[in-house]
Amino acid sequence: MYAAGFTDTGNARSINQDAIFVANEPVGPLPNLFIVADGMGGHNAGEVASSQAVEAVVDYIRKFKVAELVQPDNYLDLLVTAAQEANSKVCKLAEDNSAMEGMGTTLTACTITGEKVIIIHVGDSRVYAISPSGITQITNDHTHIEEMLQAGQITAKEAATHPSRHVITRALGVPGDFKMDGLIYPLGDIAAILLCSDGLSNMLNNGKIKEIVDIESFVEHRAKLLIKEANAHGGHDNISAILIDIK
Repeated sequence: MYAAGFTDTGNARSINQDAIFVANEPVGPLPNLFIVADGMGGHNAGEVASSQAVEAVVDYIRKFKVAELVQPDNYLDLLVTAAQEANSKVCKLAEDNSAMEGMGTTLTACTITGEKVIIIHVGDSRVYAISPSGITQITNDHTHIEEMLQAGQITAKEAATHPSRHVITRALGVPGDFKMDGLIYPLGDIAAILLCSDGLSNMLNNGKIKEIVDIESFVEHRAKLLIKEANAHGGHDNISAILIDIK
């Protein structure tokens, strides 16, 4: 298994409010760790929220005091607790600095062990599984549009151009009841895992993503090509992609 990740400002933004973390090697008790965060908020607040959230998650896991007691069955609990610590940190930053009021970030992170990928997720950044037979979005978007789709109130075609399609319903750093998804997904015949911000998924459809991931080339090249193609298709937002070759 090997991974590479990159982030890009895109064609329309002046700053990059995305943040990523890629570790093929152990981080604390985890065998590896991959994170994508997409910040939101005025001025530089989104950039602060995403970078501070990623830093807080990594620091918590790296410095976990009883790391020797953490077994694979507990990896999800550790990721959840780390995200909760990050949420508290970002909320406190916003509370102490009025210029950062209202900032928040998506957070999607995973670790891979044995035949499982273990994921925590809040917001609309995504995790995809790519296998020889197709591409599957593992995570659910926390957006108004996704809720409407699940309720049958709107079609997928209508959702693609709906004016509220970018409005998220859950984020890290927003005061109130912090909720995230945690899941354990079997790898099976999965060849690659992709974590990305919506700057990539809004520009490239599933077919195009799979086409690029399936290219016979180094993982770094394909991760960069995903970002290059997202920019070529508009690049309307910051773009982040972490590509993990499983087999």
